[in-house]
Amino acid sequence: MIGERLHFLRKEQGMTQQALADALKVSKYTISSYESGKTEPSDEIKVAIAREFNVSLDYLLGLIDDPISYNRLENAILLPEHLAAEMREQVELYVEFLLHKRNQASL
Repeated sequence: MIGERLHFLRKEQGMTQQALADALKVSKYTISSYESGKTEPSDEIKVAIAREFNVSLDYLLGLIDDPISYNRLENAILLPEHLAAEMREQVELYVEFLLHKRNQASL
């Protein structure tokens, strides 16, 4: 899974295997090996990949499908711990409304 995600992220950023290899301080062949699934990166390299592409390790490992930032607090809204589920849904709906309103204003 990580190889597929790595290939997708690299292509999405318009990076070559060599450019990514340089950023991670590994060889181009190592990147090719990761992407083809022949080898798996070490935990240290996984963290470097997450930082390079600003995605979570959960995404890289295939636990989630949304490539959210590894720095979740950057875009997080902290809700009170005991907020009722119905109220959480209302907060989500309001955020969707604000995004829709912003998108309409930019048209």
